[in-house]
Amino acid sequence: MRYGMMAVSFAALLTAHAAQAAPPQNYLYTSSGELEEHSALLARPDIQGVQIVYSWKQLETAKDVYDFSAIERDLAQADALHKKLFIQIQDRFFEPTARGIPVYLQTPAYGGGLVAQTDNPGEGKAEAQGWVAMQWNPQLRERYQKLLTALAAKFDGRVAGVNLPETAIDIDMKDPKSGFTCDRYFAATLDNIQFARKAFHQSHVVQYVNFWPCEWDNDHQYMSRLFEVAQKNKIGLGGPDIVPYKEVQMKNAYQFFHQYKGKLDLVAMAVQEATLTYTNPKTHKKFTREEFTDFAENYLGTNIIFWSTQSPWLKQPVR
Repeated sequence: MRYGMMAVSFAALLTAHAAQAAPPQNYLYTSSGELEEHSALLARPDIQGVQIVYSWKQLETAKDVYDFSAIERDLAQADALHKKLFIQIQDRFFEPTARGIPVYLQTPAYGGGLVAQTDNPGEGKAEAQGWVAMQWNPQLRERYQKLLTALAAKFDGRVAGVNLPETAIDIDMKDPKSGFTCDRYFAATLDNIQFARKAFHQSHVVQYVNFWPCEWDNDHQYMSRLFEVAQKNKIGLGGPDIVPYKEVQMKNAYQFFHQYKGKLDLVAMAVQEATLTYTNPKTHKKFTREEFTDFAENYLGTNIIFWSTQSPWLKQPVR
């Protein structure tokens, strides 16, 4: 009996090690409404699935009125190709006109719902204004969590996973009208992701983390506390950019991904359009697929890479 138990335990260890050692799966990354035009890419044998971004406003068209038809269409297309679907529920936006939360939230009852932010993704790009939902407002956050509940009731176990957007925001933190504080923002992020983990019992739950708006090199222990909570609650973590050994990233999320390598439920990182603009300081050329993948796998412990459909290697035949 004891020998049998030892054999089972050893087999489990081998399985766990094999899963940890497996190279990252390749998913596409795209926006809602664009999957059809990328169907040929999704059909490639070296692509295991797709991550699609849906705005809050698209999914909740009015208070308590949900429209998940776009997800259903995308899921049906992925299922037909025997591919997996990851959904990102977007509450922050990077264009001046993109106020992508329901209109009823953009009222005084919810503090206006949005605050302006700026963003400078990638290299050689001008700053672009955008907006971020005021998740630190308890009334607004309650509405976001109701959306997560509705999504879980419909898609838990049907989609591979759901991820919440990056932690980085760039807003006027001194504006008293917004009610923002560093601690409120951090607490709201933890509240949302732990709520999502309880709502989704079968699908993966991932929080994107790169920077905290009030922190550098874990000087508020926000980063370390998030990773601790994620490990304890089987919450996956990830981020919108794989940029090998970039200093500002190494001083923030990357060092913790490395520290927790093999210890998290899932690590899902992205190579988005902005990521493709970065240059390797050693070669003075854009990072290659191999360089992205090597760093993601061996330093960050990544299980899934979400690739922009503009990634150069996707334009080449399957090898």
